[in-house]
Amino acid sequence: MDVILLLSTAAAGLSAVSSHAERQYHFVSEAKSMSEAQRYCREKHTDLAIVDSMEVVKLLNDMAGQHNQSAWIGLHDERDTWRWSMSDPSFYGPGETEFRPWGDWGTQQLANGPMDIWPNAEFVLIKSHMIWTEAQSYCREHHTDLASVRNLTESQQIADLVAGEGKYWIGLYRDSWKWSDGSNSSFKYWAANEPNLRASKVCVAAAFDNSGKWEDLDCGLEKPFICYGPVPVSMQVIKVRVQKPNGVDLNDPAFLAAMLVEGEKEPKGPGLDDNVQVAWRKQPDGQVFQKEEKKRDEL
Repeated sequence: MDVILLLSTAAAGLSAVSSHAERQYHFVSEAKSMSEAQRYCREKHTDLAIVDSMEVVKLLNDMAGQHNQSAWIGLHDERDTWRWSMSDPSFYGPGETEFRPWGDWGTQQLANGPMDIWPNAEFVLIKSHMIWTEAQSYCREHHTDLASVRNLTESQQIADLVAGEGKYWIGLYRDSWKWSDGSNSSFKYWAANEPNLRASKVCVAAAFDNSGKWEDLDCGLEKPFICYGPVPVSMQVIKVRVQKPNGVDLNDPAFLAAMLVEGEKEPKGPGLDDNVQVAWRKQPDGQVFQKEEKKRDEL
């Protein structure tokens, strides 16, 4: 019986490949503004670099080598991006996630404590002094979440509740740092005293004279930059002939999986390295193995 094995391996190259995600990073030494760098990366690769783990930080530091300045990555600041701490969409009616109760009590940066909300919109004042993140953790641990204010009625309920009591945190916050390709990652690697949050500083570069830590800069500055793209894959097809053992169904999924495990141990061959993935190629009838027809002169 004959079977086809597909062996795939990442193509060799000078760019760095992340094992955390299937991305290949490309360091471009030509200085460009952030928008020019983004355009280049989207035309030549996929987009400006996503940095979502310390593994990627180390990889980029190693790739930068002796480069001792900063280079653009894909993080930027979308100003005036607000959202509620309570993220469950079923909690909100049409238009309620966009409701913004701006007013004297809603725009303050200092507060006595958090305000918790139950699913039935019963508000509870917590008078302990906390920063916003501590208040969020407290409400999630002891109740449901920081208060979402979904409509004018709830806004008035809170206004009545806190009248004369000072100022209280609610669940509205601004999470404006976004990746160029729309990826969602909470990983941050800011340098000390960064970001500065000045009006013109809405783009981010990794400073390779400071362990690749991030700094926010004016987007018009011309700097080297880092792109990412898919890991290129080369493919080799190997034809394998086996003799069917007695009582064994060669197309049984468990048997095929066990054979792949053994095949991955010793897939060495010309041009192959240790970064090899092995897969079966199925025949048109959906089977992997097919019976070999004997030639007439073998009968």
